[in-house]
Amino acid sequence: MKDKAMQTPPMMDTRDCTCDPATVRDEAATWFVRVQEAPLSAGQQAEFDAWRHAHPLHQEEFDLLQGLWSATDLLPKARLQALCEAPPTRARRRPLLRYVLAAGVGAVALGLGLFSGLNHPAPYSATFVTVLGERRQVALPDGSIIDLDSRSRVRVDYQPDRRNVELEQGEAMFSVEHDSSRPFVVQAGVGKVTVTGTRFDVRRDPAQTRVVVEAGTVKVQGREAWDEDFVNLTAGQGTRVDERGRVAPAEPVNAGELTAWRSGKLVFNNARLSDVVQEVSRYRDKPLGVASPAVGNLRLTCVFKTNDTEALLKALPNILPVAVRTRADGGQEVFSR
Repeated sequence: MKDKAMQTPPMMDTRDCTCDPATVRDEAATWFVRVQEAPLSAGQQAEFDAWRHAHPLHQEEFDLLQGLWSATDLLPKARLQALCEAPPTRARRRPLLRYVLAAGVGAVALGLGLFSGLNHPAPYSATFVTVLGERRQVALPDGSIIDLDSRSRVRVDYQPDRRNVELEQGEAMFSVEHDSSRPFVVQAGVGKVTVTGTRFDVRRDPAQTRVVVEAGTVKVQGREAWDEDFVNLTAGQGTRVDERGRVAPAEPVNAGELTAWRSGKLVFNNARLSDVVQEVSRYRDKPLGVASPAVGNLRLTCVFKTNDTEALLKALPNILPVAVRTRADGGQEVFSR
């Protein structure tokens, strides 16, 4: 065994919920070798325990290695020797073979034969939340990425045959790793989005759910809808699911404008003032409203920063025939002047 494999893995920040799966695999393999080679000292055991508890994925990857190690005993000796003689180029098709090589299990018993029957993704559950003014990116075990906007909350539940995500509030951009055997399903209120690999944005409001596709294809349906009652969206298209679960027809959208929140911007292009006010309220501690439907129907085109909504309120009277006043509850209201 090379000395490099015996080096202590770097300690990881226990606050880090976005650890890289490939890095975790390497660390798990290194720890597995150390545990198999000799009993750990008290200090090493403390480091190992801290690493295992730093993130759920750490323990899952280490448990997977232990299961694979034990499973080699089930192979006939001739089969094990044949697997060990597999050409290196063939073995590299399985990224997890680095486990076997690092652990000295005999290379490959876990590779092309045995591993194909045992490589069932481990269950994974987590909840991610952002507070007012916060944006956050999280990486999931399969390599998928979720970007969360301000005041958002998602609950992730991965099982061997499915990947479920519940957008409980707010807005999120999903960059999904392709896996035809495990559909990626996002539930948001009465709306449901199903994909195998793509990039799309979901926003959950009290009265509707909005879906915008940046790349790939998604299927949108009401949460309790029949399987044939759905709308397919491709890149540059969007739809809305109302509070009764009815899905609007697909329509062209400007995905860049609608997802500008990822770069800290609010982009409005001939938008109704009522929609502008609703969007701005997501980034303010106190609510913002309009005094009447007539004011709400005014149109606005502008770009502002999500962390400076006061600039928008100061600019409004210079753009539209309106003014802004503070209500008794501390919120503000746009009215006609």
